[in-house]
Amino acid sequence: MFFRKKKEDVLIGLDIGSSCLKIAQVNTSREPYELGLFGMAMLPREVISEGVISDRSALVGAIKELLAKTKVGGGDVAIGLSGHSSVIVKRITLPQMSAQDLSLSIKFEAEQYIPFDISDVNIDFQILGPSAHESGQMDVVLVAVKKSLINDYTTVLEEAGLAPAVVDVDAFAIGNVFEANYDVQEYRNVALINIGASKTNINIMQNGVPVFTRDSSTGTNFHTDAIERMMKVSREEAELLKRGESVAGVSKEAVEDVLSSASDEIYAEIYRSFEYFRSSVSDEGLQRILLSGGAAMIKGFPEMMAERLGVDVEVLNPFRNITVSEKAADAVKNAPLAVVAVGLALRRIGDKI
Repeated sequence: MFFRKKKEDVLIGLDIGSSCLKIAQVNTSREPYELGLFGMAMLPREVISEGVISDRSALVGAIKELLAKTKVGGGDVAIGLSGHSSVIVKRITLPQMSAQDLSLSIKFEAEQYIPFDISDVNIDFQILGPSAHESGQMDVVLVAVKKSLINDYTTVLEEAGLAPAVVDVDAFAIGNVFEANYDVQEYRNVALINIGASKTNINIMQNGVPVFTRDSSTGTNFHTDAIERMMKVSREEAELLKRGESVAGVSKEAVEDVLSSASDEIYAEIYRSFEYFRSSVSDEGLQRILLSGGAAMIKGFPEMMAERLGVDVEVLNPFRNITVSEKAADAVKNAPLAVVAVGLALRRIGDKI
């Protein structure tokens, strides 16, 4: 889902989450790459619900405030979409052909896999390579997004003074960060899992190639809701407790018990995705999980995740090979939250998903 842009230009990466905006810009004209800009701003509840913009004016205002805070006067921007019924990501098998030939026939090929009128969606694809199971066939990642959803987001960007250049998928933006920071040979079979406030993105990579993606509507709001309900505290206090901070009259041990219980549904959803991957794509065991998003900042969550899923868990570091400028220093302490924005900022027109 690409619009206009010269390949050499720098993109602003804007991660529009359900509870928080993150903005990043990466200088890729030098080695190593350098994060030149980063900023965050909280979003009021219900501005975005299940990926749908519920309050356009509030979102435009929040983006404008973040642009002013980070001294961004405008420019070309990449955003990511996920966790919505209007976003379809499928791995499909097709007869072998060139990318040029597939670009001419992709709408016809995609019709059987997309539950919408083909004229109502924007389509992109990436050829993964020859099928390991069928001679003369190739594996392809197909992405389709409803034009109405794209239009909603691009209208907001334009009203905020930005120029939409790339509409990406969060799972693949995370893959960009992985490729820029990790050795594919060392991390040959890895699950990239990003757990935000209201959604979880899973992108399983084998030899640097995305072979399985899935989004679910589970996220760290489960933890906030449970703490608010069980501890009888305000929403703001629940957020503080979730991050490991103290609130008068609330036992830290009790909070840890609530967090553990609330995590179970997230672990169960990820486990189901892993089981589906093993049965439908590959039975090769995962080497490890690279975790990002707000869940990576919850005390004890990565360790408990490793125990529950039986896979080593490491917090994904988007600045392993990317240096951070002084004015973007806040990104280091918020590294797990910066992953999608940084991945979007690494995008270039002409890249395939």
